[in-house]
Amino acid sequence: MARGFEVISQYREHDIKLPIRKTTLSAGYDLTIAQDVTLFPGKVVLVPTGIKAYMEEDEYLGIHIRSGLAIKHSLSLINGQGIIDADYYNNKENEGHILIAVFNHGSEPVTITKGTRLAQAIFYKYLKADNDCADTVRSGGFGSTGQ
Repeated sequence: MARGFEVISQYREHDIKLPIRKTTLSAGYDLTIAQDVTLFPGKVVLVPTGIKAYMEEDEYLGIHIRSGLAIKHSLSLINGQGIIDADYYNNKENEGHILIAVFNHGSEPVTITKGTRLAQAIFYKYLKADNDCADTVRSGGFGSTGQ
């Protein structure tokens, strides 16, 4: 299976570009947004990318806001770093659409246009603890595994 990106079915006719690395030594794949979005001060907006990611079972996709955009417009990811688990891809209730949860710390609305490189996605390997016994199967999107 390896790892990569696909356009989700809802956005197949919207000219969505798959994420790419800009240089040979870049760690992150640039995620662009799928439609114009206005980020209001003090609010969180789930910004659509129109893509999903597949990866090996012992990997996750880390989502990081691009520093230039964050600094210029006082934006951050509401959870610091987004984590896309391998089982988010094509699970029972959710196709795996990557939505970026952005918070506007500024005092003015910020409008970001379709195609803007908002975040970077980096594939990571992770380790499991001895005696790990997780057996829940994902069946949805944000918060689908409960509290």
